Amino acid sequence: MAPSGSRSIKRSCQTVLYWIPVIFITLIVAWSYYAYVVQLCIGKDNSTVVVYLLAYHVVFILFTWTYWQTIFTKPMNPLKEFHLSYSDKELLEREDRGESQQEILRRIAKDLPIYTRTMSGAIRFCDRCQLVKPDRCHHCSVCDKCILKMDHHCPWSANVITTVRLIYCVCLEPLPQNGLPDTQAKFHIMFLFFAASMFSVSLASLFVYHCWLVCKNRSTLEAVRAPAFRHGADKNGFSLGLSKNFRQVFGDEMRYWPFPVYSSLGDGCSFPTCLVNQDPEQPTSPGHNPPPNKAVVGESHQFPAKPLRESQSRLLNSAPSWTENGGAEDKERRGTSNPAMAIENET
Repeated sequence: MAPSGSRSIKRSCQTVLYWIPVIFITLIVAWSYYAYVVQLCIGKDNSTVVVYLLAYHVVFILFTWTYWQTIFTKPMNPLKEFHLSYSDKELLEREDRGESQQEILRRIAKDLPIYTRTMSGAIRFCDRCQLVKPDRCHHCSVCDKCILKMDHHCPWSANVITTVRLIYCVCLEPLPQNGLPDTQAKFHIMFLFFAASMFSVSLASLFVYHCWLVCKNRSTLEAVRAPAFRHGADKNGFSLGLSKNFRQVFGDEMRYWPFPVYSSLGDGCSFPTCLVNQDPEQPTSPGHNPPPNKAVVGESHQFPAKPLRESQSRLLNSAPSWTENGGAEDKERRGTSNPAMAIENET
């Protein structure tokens, strides 16, 4: 009873701590709205102020909508096909040797659309969730569950709409022509300008960085540590080119891009890969040198190549096949080596 009660208290404390940054941001947003709309704009005998107010409220509504979606949209977890069955769990627990456990995991993973592994070549397996990890899936220590295509856990839930709104406050404030009024509004105006300037600089840098990640088809975790495939670590393994990388995240329908609605391509469990030659800037790990293409073609693979799912085929419907049966000419032109399916056991 005591351990269960302790876990319950711990979860309650974590929940309270989790909401503190969100409440702080909400109070800042509410105060900034009061300072900008009530103290700065309302009551000004200027037709330009009306234009500022209309533009501000469009951005404010988009921000509020996006922030709400960011907070209350639950992250996706792996499908049940990646979870171990009861019999597989018992079989895995009975084995005390790592190699024997790996054999069991390889058998479980042979029919799953997985191509990544650990840096040591082991199967990607989560001990806490008892599942075989899909590609780009990681265990979040804060949520205590595996998250599909996890980027990072951000307590502030910052996003591009926030950046746009803060820059708007800095650059487009309709400041009084005769200087700041010698009233209570002076404090609100000065503090609003200072707070917006500070937040806009930091968030603008994060915005630019994540735009770069989208163009490269990488998550923050993958930018720090490149995903490992059969031939070794390859930070460009999931990159399909600028256009396809962008479409994979934002979708094909441009009209949905400015709004926080789901429009991405894919199911989050499997991803098309384009395994390019190792980047010269990225050091090659010992024992993970990519073999020549000729040797790969004739090599017997431990896991069969998986067909592309519908979500992947849609993204690559105008591209050459990425499967192992593709022509040798395409492989040589892309400088690829065929991906083998594997899973990692991360701590």
